[in-house]
Amino acid sequence: MAVFRSGLLVLTRPLASLTPRLASILTSAARLVNHTLYVHLQPGMSLEGSAQPQSSPVQATFEVIDFITHLYAGADVHRHLDVRVLLTNIRTKSFLPPQPSSVQNLAHPPEVVLTDFQTLDGSQYNPVKQQLERYATSCYSCCPQLSSVLLYPDYGPAVLPVESLDVPLPSAIRPTSPVARSAKQPVRGYHRGAVGGTFDRLHNAHKVLLSVACILAQEQLVVGVADKDLLKSKVLPELLQPYSERVEHLSEFLVDIKPSLAFDIIPLLDPYGPAGSDPSLEFLVVSEETYRGGMAVNRFRLENDLEELTLYQIQLLKDLNSKENEEDKVSSSSFRQQMLGNLLRPPHKRPELPPGLYVIGLTGISGSGKSSIAQRLKGLGAYVIDSDHLGHRAYAPGGPAYQPVVEAFGTDILHKDGIINRKVLGSRVFGNKKQLKILTDIMWPVIAKLAREEMDQAVAEGKHVCVIDAAMLLEAGWQNMVHEVWTVVIPETEAIRRIVERDGLSEAAAQSRLQSQMSGQELVDQSHVVLSTLWEPQVTQRQVEKAWALLQKRISETPSGP
Repeated sequence: MAVFRSGLLVLTRPLASLTPRLASILTSAARLVNHTLYVHLQPGMSLEGSAQPQSSPVQATFEVIDFITHLYAGADVHRHLDVRVLLTNIRTKSFLPPQPSSVQNLAHPPEVVLTDFQTLDGSQYNPVKQQLERYATSCYSCCPQLSSVLLYPDYGPAVLPVESLDVPLPSAIRPTSPVARSAKQPVRGYHRGAVGGTFDRLHNAHKVLLSVACILAQEQLVVGVADKDLLKSKVLPELLQPYSERVEHLSEFLVDIKPSLAFDIIPLLDPYGPAGSDPSLEFLVVSEETYRGGMAVNRFRLENDLEELTLYQIQLLKDLNSKENEEDKVSSSSFRQQMLGNLLRPPHKRPELPPGLYVIGLTGISGSGKSSIAQRLKGLGAYVIDSDHLGHRAYAPGGPAYQPVVEAFGTDILHKDGIINRKVLGSRVFGNKKQLKILTDIMWPVIAKLAREEMDQAVAEGKHVCVIDAAMLLEAGWQNMVHEVWTVVIPETEAIRRIVERDGLSEAAAQSRLQSQMSGQELVDQSHVVLSTLWEPQVTQRQVEKAWALLQKRISETPSGP
């Protein structure tokens, strides 16, 4: 069976009868399409007969919104698929302009068009397929060699009990009043509205939020994308996509699903954003989590003599695959947690390192728990080189750095017994970049040489993986002698708490220590694998075991392998 990178799924059944079949329809589509799946709703359309079917407006009702939400929720089990429900033909009652006659361009032109339409005998009836292809190409830009597939009977006949077809979907939009509303009730349209979020790794819950906003807005949608200070409280902010990347993915999705809208995508730098100050806005779409923020926006508007926005509160999508310490909703935070232990970029080739030895450089800010990770890796079979211990050896009388350091800084840095007083030396170089450079120019090459000697020892002991535990790994340029850089991250507030507790320093002194180091973000930007000790020890252990298992797989697949 051929597999296509992008596809268009045309759904023709009435929404009520489609809903119980959605899971199997999406599963069938996911077997044929492996990247982008566009979905076009045209309930009631027939592909039989001589006349070419035309796209017609579908009135936006609460049933339509609930169906789109249900579709995105069902698509979440197929996370390799980027599902996009196209909204061009979905219109609110007060805004029903004529359908555009031009063909809509899509970012990923479909290579195959699929449908739930059922032929009388359930066969791949060629005239129906031809009608389907003609319909698809009359609406959207498709690949020249467009294929077509009738999914029925692959997704199964109507064997579901009749009563299941009448069970209403859980509502996507939480009602603002206790008065019951009909599924067929039309949704009101507005000229301009707003929606905001972080939109990291655009996922199906984001798509529901954005789709509702796009259905409501008829002229302009303002999209606030959290940036800078608003990101500090996020889980694993170091793994957030850069603002420009988030905006790029967001823009492509929005233009695909409703190109007739004008989109104003702007950085969100405070909790109110443009929703708090723009008098032309009429509505704000929020999630269950951000509803209170929406209420605060309205209070802020009233204080500034602006009309309140109509709030549309969207229910969260449940994540049925969430693990311990992950949220039970579909969220970017959980996706970032799932990245821990994964390879983020290709490893370095290091032919100059000892053959048969794979070297990991382990780093992290002070207090990150880097040394505890090193011990966990040692427990799994790694040979660990502690750069602090190498530094002690280098400083010791007769050590390779002893004489150069004494010559550079004088004998007043020595204890009476001739041992270098590291506290005195530290106070001499702390805050003095020139003096610090003199010291590191002596120490870093010496420690690197000792580390290479340790690598030879690892090989002699029959070890295949060597871990260099070094807080200053990247500052010292030691990434040049490792295959992969692994970084341990924690929030700065937690790092300060740990440093104060462990070393007896004041908070100010702990803060000063962290400021003298590369930030977690700077370390992650050059890392191959990221880990975190933020959660319980058993969670950290599972991360390390996952990272180790993936590492062993990589090593076994390396042509020269250790």
